[in-house]
Amino acid sequence: MPKHTSPARRAALTGLLGALALALSLVENLLPPLPGMPPNARLGLSNLAAMYTAGALGLPWALGVAGIKAGFGFLTRGVAAGLMSLSGGMVSTFLMWLLLKKTGSGLALVGVSGALGHNLAQLMVAWALTSQAVLFYVPFLGIYGVLTGILTGTVLKITMPALERVGKYWGRGKVQEQEKTKGS
Repeated sequence: MPKHTSPARRAALTGLLGALALALSLVENLLPPLPGMPPNARLGLSNLAAMYTAGALGLPWALGVAGIKAGFGFLTRGVAAGLMSLSGGMVSTFLMWLLLKKTGSGLALVGVSGALGHNLAQLMVAWALTSQAVLFYVPFLGIYGVLTGILTGTVLKITMPALERVGKYWGRGKVQEQEKTKGS
């Protein structure tokens, strides 16, 4: 998305991407649990929206998408779920942005870092809330995080052409037309 896109357009797109994250989360909840995976482990499909936002709009807007999702968690599932969502979303979004913008890493590696960061942050919050050892989850969530991170990175790579068309639509319009006429 062009840097000169108005803040209002970026805010609107962030809201739409937040809604997409919520919809993907809902779809994820409808899927049956995968055999052999830790309880409540999910695919992380809503991270697609945050990963795209981090690359297209930047860190503050991507954190906004994670915040929208966490806010919904607070409202619908309570404080513990909201804290888990907020911590995992913020850490994973920051890591994905860092790899996308600062190192130019591939989307699979970005997805893996986001998944592992999300899992680690949630484990820390679970430990803080329950004061119980949760380290036994680390190996399972590590393996699961790598697999789901590769999956989300690959899905984003496949859907990027469509998302880029949407991004170009949001970046074009009167602002660019006005700049072209000023330069003439």
